[in-house]
Amino acid sequence: MSKRGKSQASLADAGLVIVDKPEGATSHDVVARCRKAFSTRRVGHAGTLDPMATGVLVIGIERATKLLGLLALTTKAYTATIRLGYATSTDDAMGERVGGAPAHGVDRSAGESAVDALRGTIQQVPSSVSAIKIGGRRAHALIRDGEDVSIPARQVTVQRFEIVAERRIGDVLDLDVEVECSSGTYVRALARDLGAALGVGGHLTALRRTRVGPFRVEDARPLADVQAAPSVGLGMDAAVRTAFPLRDISADEAESISQGRWLEPVGMKGTYGVADPDGRVIALVKESGRRAASVLVVRPATLR
Repeated sequence: MSKRGKSQASLADAGLVIVDKPEGATSHDVVARCRKAFSTRRVGHAGTLDPMATGVLVIGIERATKLLGLLALTTKAYTATIRLGYATSTDDAMGERVGGAPAHGVDRSAGESAVDALRGTIQQVPSSVSAIKIGGRRAHALIRDGEDVSIPARQVTVQRFEIVAERRIGDVLDLDVEVECSSGTYVRALARDLGAALGVGGHLTALRRTRVGPFRVEDARPLADVQAAPSVGLGMDAAVRTAFPLRDISADEAESISQGRWLEPVGMKGTYGVADPDGRVIALVKESGRRAASVLVVRPATLR
């Protein structure tokens, strides 16, 4: 196959797969399995999930890997279970117990009050076993090597944090919660901080991501199904239409932007897609001054 033929094929096969990640698998595990299923090395993911977590993981195939860094995955939604009664070394069920107190005295009113204080724009210290880099190394790698880790607090936004159910099991109290938050928020840290505020310790026992940006768990496919019948859920056109605003352009403008030139701005903010009269997305562009310049040419002139 010619270089042009391979490029055309990779564009035809490109797109996003919204995977419902199973518990126990890392995000890199999912990428590796998709590489094997789709018979390509050009696979990537956006929005890492912990091994314990399940739910929405956005996978890019072929040319769609170039979209991943541009996706506006700034808001996320989760369902989770927080266990009050003791803390753990990892802020989740995978860590060792590191102290706490029986949660007998925690009633719904006290829990609601403590949750209220964790809503809005807050300063949050990420979990010490997170993937945040400190001095060029991941925090969890430093912990694994026995080094002390101190992660500075950072600003995050928790739009929603609601208790939807509770269960008492001996000395512990399990709270089922729903969370909507900004990118960079650690639900494990919310569990830790809730337990600390109540004086009993807390950690996460279950976490499921139900939405990231515009991608919902209802539209996700179990990983096993993707492996058994690999296919992209959203082709390049559908992926851009789902994730970005769209601007219609003329055939001449499409030809121009496909060759790396720029368009006249129209006052649209942020990154957006431009589509030709046939509805094909030609590029993602961003306006600056008197230009709307491409940040990614989806269909270069050599592919059209």
